[in-house]
Amino acid sequence: MENQLEIENYRIGKPEAWAGNHNDRELLERLRESEFAKHQIDQGKDFCYFLDKKYRTGNTENREYLCMAYTLNEPANLERASVSDVVVEENEIYHIHRISVVRDGVLIDKIPDTKIKVLDSENQSSGGILSSNKKINITIKDLRLNDILIMEDSRVKVFTERDFLRKEFAKYVWVSPDNYWAYGSYSFTFINDREQRIACRKTFFRDENGNVLEPETHHINKGEEFVYRLENYINPVDASREIFPYIDFATASEWRDLSNYIAPIYEEIFARTSLRDFAPNIIEKLDAIPDTGEKIQFAIEYVQNNIYYIFNADEMNGHRPQEPEVTYENKQGDCKAKSVLLKAILDYIGVDSSIILVNFHTDFYIKYYLPSLLTFNHAIVKINYNGAEYFVDATVRDEFGLPENRGFIYFMHYLEVRKDQELSHRKPYTYPYFCIDEKVDFSVKGKQGTLVLTTTYKGNRANAMRRYFRNTNKREIIDSWNNFLFYSLNYSGDRNGADIRDVFKDPSIEVISDDKKRNEFTIRYTATVENPYFTDQKNNRFLMYFDRNVIKSSARDFIHKDLQFWHNFDSERYEISLSTDQKIDTEEKYTAQESTIRNPYFNFTSRKKIVKNGAVVTIEYSPLVNLEIPKEDFEKFRTDHHTVADSNFGLGIDIIEPGLMNMLKYSFKKKFK
Repeated sequence: MENQLEIENYRIGKPEAWAGNHNDRELLERLRESEFAKHQIDQGKDFCYFLDKKYRTGNTENREYLCMAYTLNEPANLERASVSDVVVEENEIYHIHRISVVRDGVLIDKIPDTKIKVLDSENQSSGGILSSNKKINITIKDLRLNDILIMEDSRVKVFTERDFLRKEFAKYVWVSPDNYWAYGSYSFTFINDREQRIACRKTFFRDENGNVLEPETHHINKGEEFVYRLENYINPVDASREIFPYIDFATASEWRDLSNYIAPIYEEIFARTSLRDFAPNIIEKLDAIPDTGEKIQFAIEYVQNNIYYIFNADEMNGHRPQEPEVTYENKQGDCKAKSVLLKAILDYIGVDSSIILVNFHTDFYIKYYLPSLLTFNHAIVKINYNGAEYFVDATVRDEFGLPENRGFIYFMHYLEVRKDQELSHRKPYTYPYFCIDEKVDFSVKGKQGTLVLTTTYKGNRANAMRRYFRNTNKREIIDSWNNFLFYSLNYSGDRNGADIRDVFKDPSIEVISDDKKRNEFTIRYTATVENPYFTDQKNNRFLMYFDRNVIKSSARDFIHKDLQFWHNFDSERYEISLSTDQKIDTEEKYTAQESTIRNPYFNFTSRKKIVKNGAVVTIEYSPLVNLEIPKEDFEKFRTDHHTVADSNFGLGIDIIEPGLMNMLKYSFKKKFK
């Protein structure tokens, strides 16, 4: 074997006794062509003859073993097998026990044809992500279509002092097999080698009719194992509409016990922390600010923008935070460090706050998971101020505003770092402001239209737009607005394929104001439009403006059996004014149509004011967010969004063409409505 680098991160040798020992004869016997295997292969599918997986957890190390044999009948699968990467953590060793192929009934050892390279897995270090992980690149020469590849390997992770939490608690999630494969034999074994009892919970398993079963919880004592086996198996999960069944393993604990374990670690730091001792410059600035809300804004923005965020993957395996004076002195730290520094500043101000533990990526699953501190991968700060709760992620940048005007973070579950806490569920939220407040004025005289959009963004929208305008070329911004307006004015219906820059003449877009206390960012777009009317195939002219952002397609199209719809839409207000020097049909149905929707999860109104040469519509959308829509309420929720999409997301006016025949046609149409 060709080894170009030292082999401190991998070994080659036989598996340990606990994993078992498969000899060549046994492996070949397990590759027998059963009727199930023959049927899958005849259909042109790749087939996994067997997969044996074992996971063994102890108080000093975790071990994982895998032995599998699968066909290489598809070129794409052959490519993936020929070159693969294995990432190992600090103090983790990857063991290669066997790399073989069965070709024409003969077992061939491929380890001599294998090249292994050990590389740093630090390709994002410039973004503040530090990791001592290593990437083991494995290249196997001369794999051929229709080979059967046998891989047998294991990994051993020995805990360091940094892994104090892993020493104390176990956490592992087994997910049911990929539905790409058909499996002749599948076996998973979980072995508890810890002093503590481990709980395991089976979730999203289904009965023979596809109905989700109630979760099953079992316990595994030291020295015991949990085994799950499948034979002649194809996972029936509909991946687009169902959640894969999984088994959650965690040290048997309750949330209250876990909060009492973690809280003293933070309390000890705050007990010996004094902002006066290490940050006199911050105190001087805080003392000069008279308003408490402005003090909070200063504290948040100081930590967010002046302390460099370093995500240290190794440090995140535990929850022991860096001292705030070290974070302040070095001007860098991970999420825990930045959150602790922010709380230290808030403590000086006299504002109640706490560190909370979250996991934005698995937030949906936390309510199903067994209690475990290892469920969380991020720390943020909860602030209690003026009777309201505010959640602040100290690791983000360029966010502004007094507490009530700042952006909103969407998540539902968290554990507060205080004693005697249970898992907390956030309350649903109604925006006290419109995230988008836009006025559209489109005035047409003769063959030319003047278009003016004045838009105020607030909260998350203001933060995002502020960054967008700072980082994006002005021409690109204008083209983006032009493209949006091309569809809003329905020009895609009568001049599709036209160069949009030829449609909108002399466009400009400018920042009108940027209020960082109110966190409001206001822009104005202007343009002249030649040939401003949309003309249908019968040469009827219309002036139209329909903002498709008002239509919530994700709500209308949502279909899932297990997930509930996560409601996270922004509040919006639009005032759209269309005027012309032509006579219009003031009684046309869709011109005059108004709408009022009172749904438990959103309110929607569209109100019209119509005059002889134009109309104005005011649209307001106010959602109740940060919640899952219960299944029993969702169809009504969906239907109400269909109502919004039924011409209630903008305004259209019909032009009455001059001439006697057109007037007669209009009168006839009006008479027989």
